[in-house]
Amino acid sequence: MSTSNSFDFILIGGGIVGTATAYKLSLKYPNKSIAIVEKEPTLASHQTGRNSGVIHSGIYYKPGSLKAENCRIGREQLVEFSKKYNIAHRICGKMIVATNEFEAQVLDQIFENGRKNKTPGIKYINADEIQEIEPFIRGVKAVWVPSAGIIDYVEVVEKFSQLVLNSNDNNRLFLDEKVIDLNRSNNHIYVVTNKQTIKARKVIVCAGIFSDRLAKLDNVNLDMQIVGFRGDYYELLEHAKHKVNHLVYPVPDPKYPFLGVHYTPMTGGEVECGPNAVFTFKREGYAKTSFNLRDSLEALSYRGTLRLFAKNWKKGIEEYRRAFSKRLFVKELKRMMPSISESDVIATRSGVRAQAVGVQGQMIDDFKIVRNNGLTHVINAPSPAATACMAIADEIIKDLG
Repeated sequence: MSTSNSFDFILIGGGIVGTATAYKLSLKYPNKSIAIVEKEPTLASHQTGRNSGVIHSGIYYKPGSLKAENCRIGREQLVEFSKKYNIAHRICGKMIVATNEFEAQVLDQIFENGRKNKTPGIKYINADEIQEIEPFIRGVKAVWVPSAGIIDYVEVVEKFSQLVLNSNDNNRLFLDEKVIDLNRSNNHIYVVTNKQTIKARKVIVCAGIFSDRLAKLDNVNLDMQIVGFRGDYYELLEHAKHKVNHLVYPVPDPKYPFLGVHYTPMTGGEVECGPNAVFTFKREGYAKTSFNLRDSLEALSYRGTLRLFAKNWKKGIEEYRRAFSKRLFVKELKRMMPSISESDVIATRSGVRAQAVGVQGQMIDDFKIVRNNGLTHVINAPSPAATACMAIADEIIKDLG
């Protein structure tokens, strides 16, 4: 197809999963036309551009899960792609630090997951070795993960988009266009935006935190709903940057899919600390006081959210207190770095994570892709989706054509 409003494939969502999928489609079907539709004026405006920028190793994830497989394969593809196109990245390695004996036991399970997931080069290090690698970090035991690193995911998205547009003169990028309806007629899917209607035989929706709403537009019967969790970041000031040289993570609480407040040296030279995880009253609300009536009512009237809160209210209150208190945030950072002080850090940015929650209040931990009569919906793509983006794209397009 080559008319101005007709394409072979339409990708809804200009984040890293959407653009990676468009890129993989352009490689597989170079003669077919592709459109990317993004509601913001720029690509990668939300989860992609507001995460920690970490290249994950795959050590945490349940062996055999889509997360584990796609992270392992995707990391290899992402690093190769970044080398080929000179994307800013660094394989700096990561340590996961246990600060007490309970955490050391959880760490053993993480190590076993890593072994089963074929995470390369992982090894235990003791308290003295922790300090040799990171002099300001304290722990009883850690796992060293040499394959983890950092990357500029916005730069990756921009390169994906550029390569898609260069691969075929009929390919298009539509920015600042919000999808408001999805219809079917005569073997075509019509994507209605606030500016125009375009059509294709195959449409892939990678809408991140709004994936459930677009699925409902397509009459997909979901057993989950997306709930937003805001994460706040601090940054080490110039005089304290020397305190962190590699990625430093705590042992995560096994009851939650969040990895905990960690230290991240970024590609631009900054060193970030965070994020925490608090329920947000606006799906794309990055300020502590952000509020949207529809988003709040939708989340708080959903049985799954209420059950999640009922089961985890103590943890929720603890996270909220930390979100509004620099002192408590730094107290959490001190668990691994006792010498850090409030004068070492400054509050910087925040991000919102799209977390699928089931009707029983359980956090859906794995990726979820739903195919519905020519439309493919990526419903749940939590971390490590950025690392795994190219492998997820392969999964999405394997049955398309």
